[in-house]
Amino acid sequence: MKRMLINATQPEELRVALVDGQKLYDFDIEVPSKEQKKSNIYKGIITRVEPSLEAAFVNYGAEKHGFLPFKEIAPEYRSGDGDDSKSTKANIREGQEIVVQIEKEERGNKGAALTTYVSLAGTYLVLMPNNPKAGGISRRIEGDNRSELRETMSALEIPDSMGLIIRTAGSDKSAEELQWDLNYLLQLWEAIERSSHEQTAPFLIFQESNVIIRALRDHLRGDIDEILIDQEGAFKLASNFLKQVMPHNLSKAKLYQDSVPLFSRYQIETQIEMAYKREVSLPSGGSIVIDHTEALTSIDINSARATKGSDIEETALNTNLEAADEIARQLRLRDLGGLFVIDFIDMMSNKNQREVENRLRDALKIDRARIQTGRISRFGLMEMSRQRLRPSLGDSTQLTCPRCKGQGTIRNVESVTLAVLRLIEEEAMKKGTERVIAHLPIDCATFLLNEKRSAIQELETRLQVSVVVLPSKHIETPAYDIERIKSLEGMEDKPSHLQIKEDDISVPEFAKQSAPKAEKAAVKEFLPDAPAPVQNKKTSTSLIQRFWQRLIGQSKTAEKAEPAEKSSESRPKSSRNNRRDRDRDRPSGSRNNPRRGNKRPSNPAQNTESPASNAENTQPPTETVENNETQPNKPNGDRPARRGRNRRRGPRNAGDRKPEQSTGENGAGQERADAAPVAASPTPVAQTSESQPRPYNSEFAERKQRAEAEPQVARQSENAPAPVSSVSED
Repeated sequence: MKRMLINATQPEELRVALVDGQKLYDFDIEVPSKEQKKSNIYKGIITRVEPSLEAAFVNYGAEKHGFLPFKEIAPEYRSGDGDDSKSTKANIREGQEIVVQIEKEERGNKGAALTTYVSLAGTYLVLMPNNPKAGGISRRIEGDNRSELRETMSALEIPDSMGLIIRTAGSDKSAEELQWDLNYLLQLWEAIERSSHEQTAPFLIFQESNVIIRALRDHLRGDIDEILIDQEGAFKLASNFLKQVMPHNLSKAKLYQDSVPLFSRYQIETQIEMAYKREVSLPSGGSIVIDHTEALTSIDINSARATKGSDIEETALNTNLEAADEIARQLRLRDLGGLFVIDFIDMMSNKNQREVENRLRDALKIDRARIQTGRISRFGLMEMSRQRLRPSLGDSTQLTCPRCKGQGTIRNVESVTLAVLRLIEEEAMKKGTERVIAHLPIDCATFLLNEKRSAIQELETRLQVSVVVLPSKHIETPAYDIERIKSLEGMEDKPSHLQIKEDDISVPEFAKQSAPKAEKAAVKEFLPDAPAPVQNKKTSTSLIQRFWQRLIGQSKTAEKAEPAEKSSESRPKSSRNNRRDRDRDRPSGSRNNPRRGNKRPSNPAQNTESPASNAENTQPPTETVENNETQPNKPNGDRPARRGRNRRRGPRNAGDRKPEQSTGENGAGQERADAAPVAASPTPVAQTSESQPRPYNSEFAERKQRAEAEPQVARQSENAPAPVSSVSED
């Protein structure tokens, strides 16, 4: 059972986890002080145009200006004025106000990447209000659903100047539900446009929803059976959203009130903690090690204690297959993006290498991000890239180590001390130096004053410079500080222990930052006017209904809409419905003719059918079956139809069978007939009105009941082999 767990008990962190049983497969965390800015819409001012970078810098209200490439500037913001010397091929100017959306958030020293091609994400659709060339269907929707959705899109009322994308969640929705979501997005865009003219730039126009709404909108699918929320305020927020947007999922939301913490109940706290670690263990005893660099992320697979294979090749294959599954999971949990290089354990067999590649691609299919993978090279390395959907788990919750400055390692005491000794000598050799003061960590100063005392004395004697070593408890390796004093005149002659620097109480970065000013969006808490329409199955567009509509016309389809919907789960394939419909429209004499290749009669009078015969042919299928059962060998003057290519030949001389044999064969025929409908339709519905044509499964169920009630009629029905053969063919 898949569940969505929302933990909002601590105000500093809001966590959303997706679990399958007790296996964590996706995780999202949001810190209120670092709310996500991606997809927010701002009105900004162009502050600088850089033709060399083919981009402009935009002040949208943040400390760092955003980066706006020329290709991301919509034509509506370009002017034809080329007199300005600073104008570019994009025809934009400094000081121009522009509506932008954040495409990539700030990361490190890089400012946010911006675009003027706005995209508004709804529940089922993504609207691009100023990009009519964009649009289509989500790449995750495959097969017949794509052609079906194209027809549904043609029924939507989309403005000519806008583009539309159908999300994966909208693959099974009706045109009415998609139109409802489109109307909501159009109203939202209208409010954004209206608000953009009310204030002067820079300011926030529209803010993307918080993590709860985003999780429900992006992750809530039909396969999630339960939504558990452990805080009442968050539960009310989620319930209001579901009531307006997904009323059919409202029953899945539940308030968790147990004394055991929610994440501990499903044993995922330890799995979340593993996402913060550098090394992750594999079930067989191996491990993967994830290291981050400026250019890329490297992932190394170690066999460690994995020794279950019969030989080294099998051990390597098993470990690599386990690592492929775990790598795909860790990328989702940590939200890692950018370039990756995976160092798999060397395998000699090309077949095994392809198997590992396919396993990794299959494990990455459920990832929402765009992923590109390469092949394992001759060095055992595999390259891949993953789209950055949001800041990674490390960027959101981790700080750079103040001691190693993010390097991960520090120099040992001997190395730092010898480096300090060389720097002291370098400073002492400069002209006019009278004193050199070295502030060192205690262990470095101890090593220098004992093991290297003779070197310091020799340096002072040779260069006639005073060297003072001051150990400080406030300095940790590899940090140190060296001062060069040119003249001692005017300096206080304080004892050395009073010259030790006092600790500068360094305030952590998170404490230095003042409480961020909460930006108030001009458009906020914008919800649809009316709740989402509940899908009406009777009017929902389906492939079967459209096939019947084209095959036998609109009027007949409308009459069959209700009984066909009752047995929608039990419908056979459309091609077989087509064949059965042709069989029903044939004259009854054609079913009783067991011979193949019958020639048409030469009498022209027999070739012309009377209106009465047409009326008989258009009667409901039930009546036709009854006529065949009661009068199996009735001669019919109508033209015998040619037997279909796929229809099974009926038994010859059916009337000459003995009663005992016919009874046994009839029973076997009943078993075959029973098996076929059960396989094709687990829940046949037999109750239909007499005036309406009924599905084949329903009429066959009635015929079976009559056969059980009237054994004599059942024996006679065996002489009409065409219906039985048609069903047993299925």
